[in-house]
Amino acid sequence: MSVTPCGFVRTPEKGLARLHWKHPGEWAVDGQEPELPALHAVRGLEIEWPDHKVPLAGLVRLAAAGLPLTADHAPAWVPAELAALLTDRDWLTQCESGSRSVADLRREEHSVRLRRLTHRLPPSRTPRISVVMSTRRAAMVPSALAQMARQRDTDVEVLLGLHGIAFEEVRQAVESSSLPVSWVEAPAGTPFGDVLNEAAALASGDYLVKWDDDDWYGPDHLADLVMAASYSGADIVGTTAEFFYLEPLRATIRRTTFASGAAYPSEVSADHVAGGTILASKAIFQEVGGFPSQPSAVDRDFLKAAHEAGAVIYRTHGLGYVLRRTLSDQHTWQLPLAHFLKVATNQWRGFRPSRLMEAA
Repeated sequence: MSVTPCGFVRTPEKGLARLHWKHPGEWAVDGQEPELPALHAVRGLEIEWPDHKVPLAGLVRLAAAGLPLTADHAPAWVPAELAALLTDRDWLTQCESGSRSVADLRREEHSVRLRRLTHRLPPSRTPRISVVMSTRRAAMVPSALAQMARQRDTDVEVLLGLHGIAFEEVRQAVESSSLPVSWVEAPAGTPFGDVLNEAAALASGDYLVKWDDDDWYGPDHLADLVMAASYSGADIVGTTAEFFYLEPLRATIRRTTFASGAAYPSEVSADHVAGGTILASKAIFQEVGGFPSQPSAVDRDFLKAAHEAGAVIYRTHGLGYVLRRTLSDQHTWQLPLAHFLKVATNQWRGFRPSRLMEAA
């Protein structure tokens, strides 16, 4: 049985199913052997515990596959961290009383927490990640470095491309960071892609990941990308571009469909991921030729070149990432704010990210 969340369904067609221990010794769903991808159609699995200790391997495999598991209690022989997640039934409360889209969001958050627990790499296998960020805005650097320093279960180095700004403007932020930081200075007229590539040339990590200076990243963002690369086997991984903070309107929107109305799924192979979340092995990055030497659309064209070269691209969940949108002329990705309102599945006043962002 597959043990990855590939093919996770955001809005399932069926309700809860029953997960129980079946004689002579296996976990079953409503009396049958668990089978994916059919089980992705259920909202979750309600656990009925046997009256004696049994192996948890089958149950853990289902959690690793992204299936939301729940129980009203957990026996003492269930590991404490797993028991705490299984008995956290807040997501079910949302399913019963909230809007369908918010209920789906809470369900996916619960699924991701279970995936993290079951796919967690041992400390001995923690990869080194080279975070590449180009910036024209010195004022954004302290916040960006602070978010990088929050990252869990990863070994991070920071590679800054100072695009038309001098190191003296960011010295205090760099020297106070707990992370190793290297930098290059490039004239303001240098193409954006070239600045990123000059910074990336300093990388010593197993992976390179692009970071945008004005967006928000949850503390498990990098670990989630590495986890998705591991279970998907993809060459390049990124998240959905799902949560947006529209700064002039002081509103947060979440989109789960394209402008055409087609579903915008996560946990799928795709030719597009959020540009500020692209993760690739150093070898793949070099094979593709790095970012294109142009002032804008470097994410799109890097992914296009990678796809045409045969690289497998995978899009994981976007619950640990929020894109900031100000006025469109301040971004290399230029779309009017009205576009984001048009595609919004949810809209909230203020900054309202997923709970997985662990925002104050």
